[in-house]
Order: sequence, then structure tokens, then C-alpha cells
Amino acid sequence: MDFTIEKYRELLEALKKHKHHRIRHDVDLRPEYSLRVAQVEAEMGMKATYYFRSMHFKSHADTIKAIVALGHEAGFHYECLTTTKGDIEAAYRLFISELKVLCRLVPVHTACAHGSPRSPWNSQDIWNYHDIHTLGIDYEPMMDTDWSHTLYLTDTGRRWDGSRVSIRDKVPEYQKEWKREGLVFHTTNDIIRALVDPNHKIHNLRLLINTHPQRWMPFGLTWVEEFLLQNTKNVAKALLLKIRR
Repeated sequence: MDFTIEKYRELLEALKKHKHHRIRHDVDLRPEYSLRVAQVEAEMGMKATYYFRSMHFKSHADTIKAIVALGHEAGFHYECLTTTKGDIEAAYRLFISELKVLCRLVPVHTACAHGSPRSPWNSQDIWNYHDIHTLGIDYEPMMDTDWSHTLYLTDTGRRWDGSRVSIRDKVPEYQKEWKREGLVFHTTNDIIRALVDPNHKIHNLRLLINTHPQRWMPFGLTWVEEFLLQNTKNVAKALLLKIRR
């Protein structure tokens, strides 16, 4: 069974065989689920970065602090340009304001834009006019990663090959190349098999792996609800992509 907390344990164990990997989590929904994932990682001696949306800073402050206390890093999952409906200067001011709120809870040195698939605005565009690194942010994954030497794997769409139904959570310049090289995977088991094979091409690149913790849970009613909801979202996003083209 894929996308269970048990399967995530298997993935973490396999990741130990990859010398240069980094784990990132986008906490879009259900932040309380992230704590369970963080606890599993801590038990296995793994560390990750958790990107939290501003809507969760107050309501889940204890969860954020608990995850950092386990040895993980907290980041800002910003969506300021969507919030300000495309106003760059207002979005920049909002970013600074919201970042300060998170910094009062925990140390923050990294930020990554929330995809906001229904929005026509990409919050990362703020940095076409301002420098995020002057704000105490050392690393913005989609901007500061050397993609010529790094493979990006994300569970967007509740699948590992969901770039065709993803609005923004992908690296367009390299998706076709990764596919040609056999570095696109469908299931978690596909990734695990590649990781445990010392001769697989996955070991020739650094690895940035991104998950959404609300997807990884014990099998049950909530798991089924997430499965059905995400399939519906995938259809909607595919239609949205066709419209935008």
C-alpha cells in the first residue's frame, strides 16, 4: 500500500543509501500530520525541512515548535503574491511581515513558494524585483538549487510522476531530460528499488525529495478520503493547465 506512514519508513531506510539527499516537506494542510512524520524521521536519525504556511503560524504554533525541537528545520511556505492579487510591492511587504511572525516562533533561514494552483500568480515572481537573500533567507529551493546536478522528486498529485498535472511544483527545464534518463518514477516502491540499486543512475545526482505530509498516514478512512480528493484535484489541475495553454 503506497502513501502510508509505513511506506514512508521504507523510503527513509532506502534514502540512507543515497549519499547526497535532502528532504523537504510542504505543509499545505493538516499540520498535525507533519509532527507524526517528523517523529518517524527523528527515530530513524533523519532530518528534514518543513515549510509552513502563514495560516498555520498561530493555530499550530506548538506543532511547529515541536518539529524544530526534534532537530528539523522550519521554513516559510509563502503565498504572498496570491494573497495580494498580483501586487508585487504589497506582496513583498506581506512576506516580511509574515516571516517575522514565524521567526518569533522558531529560527527561519529558508523559504519556498506555495504553488497555489488555482492562482494566476506565482509568488516566486516577487524575487524578480527584490532579493530574498537580504531578508535572512539563505535558501529558496526552487531558486537556489543547482538543477544540473540535482534530481527533484515530489509527491505532488499523490504520485511521483505528477509533473503533467502540476501547475508549479516541477522543474520544467529538466523534466524531459530526467524522463529520458529513466529518472521518473511512479510509485514509492519504484524509488526504493532505484535507491537500493548501487548502479542506478539516481546515485549520479544529488537528490531533493519533497513530500506533503498530509498524504502519509496509516491506511483507513482518512487515507481513502485523501486518495479520492487528490484524484479529483488532478483532473481539475489537468483541465486548468489545458486552459492556460
